Amino acid sequence: MNYGAIEAGGTKFVCAVSNEAFEIIERISIPTTTPEETLQQVFAFFDNYQLDAIGIGSFGPIDVNLKSSTYGYVTTTPKVAWTNYDFLGAVKERYQIPVGWTTDVNAAALGEIKKGAAIGTKSCLYLTVGTGVGGGAVMNGKLLQGFGHPEMGHILVRLHPDETYKGTCPYHENCLEGLAAGPAIEARHGKKGHHLADEKHVWEMEAYYLAQALMNYTLILSPERIVLGGGVMKQEQLFPLVRQEFKKMLAGYVQVPPLDEYIVPPALGDNAGITGCLLLAADSL
Repeated sequence: MNYGAIEAGGTKFVCAVSNEAFEIIERISIPTTTPEETLQQVFAFFDNYQLDAIGIGSFGPIDVNLKSSTYGYVTTTPKVAWTNYDFLGAVKERYQIPVGWTTDVNAAALGEIKKGAAIGTKSCLYLTVGTGVGGGAVMNGKLLQGFGHPEMGHILVRLHPDETYKGTCPYHENCLEGLAAGPAIEARHGKKGHHLADEKHVWEMEAYYLAQALMNYTLILSPERIVLGGGVMKQEQLFPLVRQEFKKMLAGYVQVPPLDEYIVPPALGDNAGITGCLLLAADSL
């Protein structure tokens, strides 16, 4: 049995094929351009294999509501060529096999709870902090979604007392993504984050925003573990700062696990999403 996986990001698509033990046989990376160009390369890769199911974890927003006429579509994405595109339909039309469909961050949450940093728990939240901010969750063993999927990067946060920057988000002022994603760090300080590694005030401000978000997610969802991934979180000095700020903000109001076990980096590194997509393929059977 072979599973296919598509981790569809705004910058690149990662595609992989695994056996039923989830051992990857082959994987490729494709730049994200137009749907037609990108999927032509995806199909050229998968056509070399006899696949039993495919799992897709896509950038969003996407339609995950089975009752919706646009289920399987990429919807209001800033990537104009993909707006209102029937991504799931195109893949199903090509292969006529079961296809699992969710967001890229939900797929990463699934990967981490089944194969990574949240093994042994029933609930896990995965937050990626990179070019954007997005969150997904597995609660009681199931992916979290309702009429739509979570958009955790767009919750509102209080401004840091020293904040002078207005935020990058075109939709909301004072939202987490607009103030804490990689482009916000660069716009505020004039340099990319990896050039600011020794500037403690940069990461204290970042931790202030991330801790607010984690407090909100904790109070609403009570996950057993929070996994923080994405390019910004490769600044490992952020983890103790986020835990410290989180503890201060939560102020002992609710019980949480020890913070070095509660707020953790991904055990799967950059493979969380593709692993989750392979698991999604298996689940679709």
